[in-house]
Amino acid sequence: MAGPFSRRAFLRCAGAVCAGALTGRGFAAVAVPAAGRLQRKPNIVVIISDDQGYADISFNPHHPKEVSTPHLDALAREGVFFTQGYISGNVCSPTRAGLMTGRYQQRAGIYTAGEGGSGLPLQETIFPQYLKPAGYVCGAFGKWHLGLTAEYNPAARGFDEFYGFLGRGAHDYFKLDDPDSPLYRNLEPIKDHGYLTTRLTDEAVSFIRRHKDRPFFAYLAYNAVHAPAQAPEEDIGRFNTGDPQRDILMAMLRHLDAGVGRIVQTLKAEGLWENTLLFFLTDNGGARAMHANNAPLRGFKQQNYEGGLRTPFIVSWPARVQGGRTCDTPVISLDILPTALAATGIEPPKDRPFDGKSLLPVLHGRTPVLHEHLFWSEGGSTGEWAVRAGNWKLIAHGDRRELYDLGADPAEEANLADRHPDRVKQLSVLYDAWLDEMAPPNSGAPKRWGGAPTGGSPKGRTKEKKQEERKKARAADKSL
Repeated sequence: MAGPFSRRAFLRCAGAVCAGALTGRGFAAVAVPAAGRLQRKPNIVVIISDDQGYADISFNPHHPKEVSTPHLDALAREGVFFTQGYISGNVCSPTRAGLMTGRYQQRAGIYTAGEGGSGLPLQETIFPQYLKPAGYVCGAFGKWHLGLTAEYNPAARGFDEFYGFLGRGAHDYFKLDDPDSPLYRNLEPIKDHGYLTTRLTDEAVSFIRRHKDRPFFAYLAYNAVHAPAQAPEEDIGRFNTGDPQRDILMAMLRHLDAGVGRIVQTLKAEGLWENTLLFFLTDNGGARAMHANNAPLRGFKQQNYEGGLRTPFIVSWPARVQGGRTCDTPVISLDILPTALAATGIEPPKDRPFDGKSLLPVLHGRTPVLHEHLFWSEGGSTGEWAVRAGNWKLIAHGDRRELYDLGADPAEEANLADRHPDRVKQLSVLYDAWLDEMAPPNSGAPKRWGGAPTGGSPKGRTKEKKQEERKKARAADKSL
């Protein structure tokens, strides 16, 4: 089923900034919940898919005809669908590090999947470490990808329960008893059987049912639809796209969608749905190798075009947030943790402030613009990076620059860099000032490298030089 708006409208609003946010399907006043409905803190559920294409959800009117995701569509129709929902990295592990901390993962030295897979530094405070002191029981299910060794295991970092796999980005969907690529239950490797997508859903459903009488946080990180391309034969046989790889992907997506449906159904059956704040997103754009579809956007996973960075981004909280809407405000996965803390009344940290912001003002129609800038970086100042300010987006490929006006050109077809050199310079200065605040790759110590490129040495900027650059950045920001 297509979404509630046309292909043309979807493409147009995908480049706008909260167009019509206070009218039409925008942000009318939210009804006050019935007395007694919110007698306890909300449950928090975060569901993240892996390598799912932007058009591989049938709520997107640009979806190919073979795509059918009825449960995700229902979630999008009942909740708020962000047409400009971003993730903080164009590959798996960096995005997960940012989501878990609410901070750009580069502050912890994580720029690539290799650095994140080696371990999210232990001095970083993550989701359950905020929620547990407030009485939450916390469970993680699926792909962790934030450290292989025991000290990085979710069960060692605040989660009460963990079922899934650790540092590798991929896992066989059928071979669940491989000692060389083990599944874990808490800190212990285990042997299991079945189809992994289904087993992850089973474990999350069990967690919800067992802890329905207290506030909980469930983090369900599916590895679907990441490679390897594997699905039950009977499901593959349902599809005949003419592309065998695409047929398998659709079968994998079918199981993912069914899993999301089971989670929602369980929450409703247990009387928890109204007071559950649920997020759905994917970890990066769809993968070219898996024949994913990111229409109407350009690019794929591992690229800083919109197709590598923009995600189906859905938020639902029936008791507090009016559903049935789309929102065009740019938001990012870094916003999920600050939103959860705002919803639960937990004070944010003062020693390491978030880069993400609470979505509640946007969800309640009070803030049409949340972020002045968004940044992406895979290394140092000479590597691959991007910055968005307003509708302008600058992408760097080494020494080459591409500039796009996402308001007029969300598909990034017209490179305006040669026509607007001053804009390119302004955005480059903003990026350099941001990069100066980040840690060097593979380092857990923030603010100590001065913007050295990957593999290089620190630039050794003087205090005066840094102040001059920040002054330029502020001036550039005001002119955007």
